[in-house]
Amino acid sequence: MKKVILSVLAVAALSLQSRAQETFPRNGVYDERSGLRAFTNATIYVDHQTKLENATLVIKDGKVVAVGTKVNVPQGALVTDLKGKTVYPGFVDPFSNYGLPAVSSNRGGWGSPPQAESKKEGAYNWNQSIRPETNAVEIFKVDQKAADELRKLGYGAVVTVHQDGIARGTAALVSLANKRENQVILLDRAAGALSLDKGSSTQEYPNSLMGSIALLRQTYLDAQWNQKNPDKEQNLSLKAFAQANQLPQIFEVSNKLNAVRADKVGDEFGHQYIFKGIGDEYQMLPEIKKTNAPFILTLNFPDAYNVEDPYETRRLNLDDLKHWEMAPANPALLAKEGVTIAFTTADLREKNKFLTNLRKAVQYGLSEQEALKALTTTPAKLVKAEKQVGALREGMQANFIVTSGGLFDNTTLILENWVQGEGYKVSETPGDYRGVYTLKIANQPERRMIVSGTPAKPELKVVAQDTIKGSLTFHDDIVTFAFAPIKGGKESIRLTGWKTDKGFQGEAQLTDAQMVKWNAQLSEAATQQARKDSARAKAPVDLALGQMIYPFAAYGKTELPKAETVLIKNATVWTNEKEGKLENADVLIKNGKIAQVGKNLSANGAKVIDGTGKHVTPGIIDEHSHIALDGVNEGTQAVTAEVRMADVVNHEHVNIYRQLAGGVTTSQLLHGSANPIGGQSALIKLRWGKAPEQLMFEGADGFIKFALGENVKHSNRSPQYNVRFPQTRMGVEQVMVDAFQRAKEYEKTWADYNKLSKSKKAKAAAPRPDLELEALVEILNDKRFITCHSYVQSEINMMIKVAEQMGFKVNTFTHILEGYKVADKMREHGAGGSTFSDWWAYKMEVKDAIPYNAAIMHNVGVTTAINSDDAEMARRLNQEAAKAMKYGGVSEEDALKMVTLNPAKLLHIDNRVGSLKAGKDADVVIWNEHPLSIYARPEKTFVDGAVYFDLEADKALQEAQEKERLRLVQKMLAAKARGEKTQPAPSGRRFGQQVLHCEDVENSTEESLFESEYHQK
Repeated sequence: MKKVILSVLAVAALSLQSRAQETFPRNGVYDERSGLRAFTNATIYVDHQTKLENATLVIKDGKVVAVGTKVNVPQGALVTDLKGKTVYPGFVDPFSNYGLPAVSSNRGGWGSPPQAESKKEGAYNWNQSIRPETNAVEIFKVDQKAADELRKLGYGAVVTVHQDGIARGTAALVSLANKRENQVILLDRAAGALSLDKGSSTQEYPNSLMGSIALLRQTYLDAQWNQKNPDKEQNLSLKAFAQANQLPQIFEVSNKLNAVRADKVGDEFGHQYIFKGIGDEYQMLPEIKKTNAPFILTLNFPDAYNVEDPYETRRLNLDDLKHWEMAPANPALLAKEGVTIAFTTADLREKNKFLTNLRKAVQYGLSEQEALKALTTTPAKLVKAEKQVGALREGMQANFIVTSGGLFDNTTLILENWVQGEGYKVSETPGDYRGVYTLKIANQPERRMIVSGTPAKPELKVVAQDTIKGSLTFHDDIVTFAFAPIKGGKESIRLTGWKTDKGFQGEAQLTDAQMVKWNAQLSEAATQQARKDSARAKAPVDLALGQMIYPFAAYGKTELPKAETVLIKNATVWTNEKEGKLENADVLIKNGKIAQVGKNLSANGAKVIDGTGKHVTPGIIDEHSHIALDGVNEGTQAVTAEVRMADVVNHEHVNIYRQLAGGVTTSQLLHGSANPIGGQSALIKLRWGKAPEQLMFEGADGFIKFALGENVKHSNRSPQYNVRFPQTRMGVEQVMVDAFQRAKEYEKTWADYNKLSKSKKAKAAAPRPDLELEALVEILNDKRFITCHSYVQSEINMMIKVAEQMGFKVNTFTHILEGYKVADKMREHGAGGSTFSDWWAYKMEVKDAIPYNAAIMHNVGVTTAINSDDAEMARRLNQEAAKAMKYGGVSEEDALKMVTLNPAKLLHIDNRVGSLKAGKDADVVIWNEHPLSIYARPEKTFVDGAVYFDLEADKALQEAQEKERLRLVQKMLAAKARGEKTQPAPSGRRFGQQVLHCEDVENSTEESLFESEYHQK
């Protein structure tokens, strides 16, 4: 029955044995044939931009010998005619874990005590997540099943990375041939590998994103120091890290923000990273472009959401909806801006979607040439392997694919994949069997059989009393049909046969085991109609994209606000200056600054706002906030002065916008209160829509968070955490003293070294740079200032005593609910107080809190502010200030200063903000009525003279966003109607953004999940 066909690849198997590796003996005869082959009459892409018609490719010993249109076929070569076929260079995946062991998660459970030190034995780094001594080539093993899966997608070589830890060691470039490991390794050390994920490390530090960044920065410094001082310490990890730094650096990140963050580390230490992203890069395109980094892009485009249930649909964020629409355009948008891109199969849960999504990227604007470049030339160049793979030139690896047509045509199939001169069959050449047939099975009645669809994906229907769908498969010239039982029958029908000149014929076994013959005769007239039917266009895919919004989140705007010349007339103006509160006064804003404050002002070309009946105040300043952060605590070690909140600012957090709606214009983003000495603060202006770097308050002094009380001695944590020093309030004092004593010694060591002459310096060992101690030295030298989380009288006294003993000053005691007990000592020390108005009873150490606290500190002469420490409270800080009037009899102007000028003084920015004075920043709020009223609402909030919140514009913005949501919902419904796969709306903690507080402790460096066990307020 079956025709015997000897395929091209079967012949190849007899002649393509590449030369044996000389160092490996063989049990049997030696076959030293060269595998000389010539592929003729093909369309050949030598590289992404060089296309040859009717060309010839000659290979030998697994390498390319010649390629061109005038190549002479060598004598003795096995010739394969590829007329009508296309040859492309084999794809190169620059980020894979092919052939490497899976990364195991050995993290301890909730009941496990924290692990402070590394468990890795030997002269290796102190932290398990720093593992640069790992070389992928040493643990690589050929995986024929995985190789076959990748070859089906067109890949011939991959960069394989052991994706474990922050410093991951070196990656290897390997081919996907089914050979020995020593035969497929093309580059043993192709690249260094990095990430911000601690991986399988069981050590507690770092447990935050900012901790990972700090650890990486310190590792660079340690490696540099170790190189200069090899006699000081034998550290195999640091030596390996320094060596890996000489290679291209592939840095895996979990989102576009982390790419921008990591790039700053690279810039600091002189490294240009290659980023492996996740496909959201277009959302920060200007910042991504500024990195000058190549990006390895995933083609893991999200499925449409199932939006049929309107209630479930409301749970979807606008950015989720927009990302579904825009993700396929990510490669095109980056390429258009000149960003170097390469493609990877990483992150694809269904690898068979790779080619489909690749073609989708082209459909969404990526040129075919750029797409092919991203598959071949670019990934090869990224690891400096462009002379081995990524093109078809003399001497290069014979890695290429044979396709049935143009790669980016949806009907094209990859037929063969040749790797190092060995061929692997991927699929058969599709014949065009579409048509209408008369099907006859033995003596059964004739039936009508229709083959439609496309040659690559034919569809089968059999018409008896009803139309029955079936399936058909082809293997060489052998065909198999299968369809459901005909009405009245019990068994499915399966037919096997072969192609004839007039259709198909073969034999079938009926349900009674009888062997019968069958045939299907083609009707020529009906064939034309079948092809017309199958060629009918499906519902067109809507390729139009919605507008970009800044930031890429709810309440993002299509355009960022700009500073204007604005004249606010006839308002009640709260100056916070000696002029006090002015009635029927004007404020002129120009060039982002306050130009004038007074009466009867005028300005040519100014936009005039009628302030009649309204109140104008400086923008509110929150001295203690945790909004807009991807993590708040590096809650592992007692002293973490090396971490920086500026490293984890997230400009897309909606609380920036919400607090603008409450009149807030500046916030100090503090580390949490998990440690006696926490991390360095970030001071931001709420410039909604701008990137994190553009939120920073330019030229401001540096601050750092200290903490006292229950949190730092782990009163609020599980018993297994009773191992970390300190566990008592006495221990907290000792930690402070010890830290500053070490800082003083560190400073002296550097001072002594810097006094040496140039010749003596050359002979002496430089001290080891220590990011933690450098931050503390800055405090000693009045270059960084302390905000200290505090509650009880005894500890405030202790902190003042330690500061005076060690020679520094506490700038601000924050929280300080017992400040009224020690206000005189605070004034004498020179410390300010930033407190809650009436927030208490949430833990034991606040039991003595009273609502008169702010007023008492103020009356004693302490610079007093009222802070939020809470995203919701920050929207109503004007009301919190008003409570000082109610409980303490503070004047209305002094009460307003507690959330404007006084926090500006505490933060050393009162020369810029906090009052309405000519020359200061135009951070201004227009209120609908008295700003200390519970009915007051900001109508406009200016930052640097630009309107970042407008009450009327907000209504229009919400309406526009609702229309955009509805448009995207309709587009998703259309996608489902076309048969596209959908996914449910996210649920649980995956939905929405974090709202962080002082006590929140992350348990994952990149995911920034937080433990609700410690979410106390």
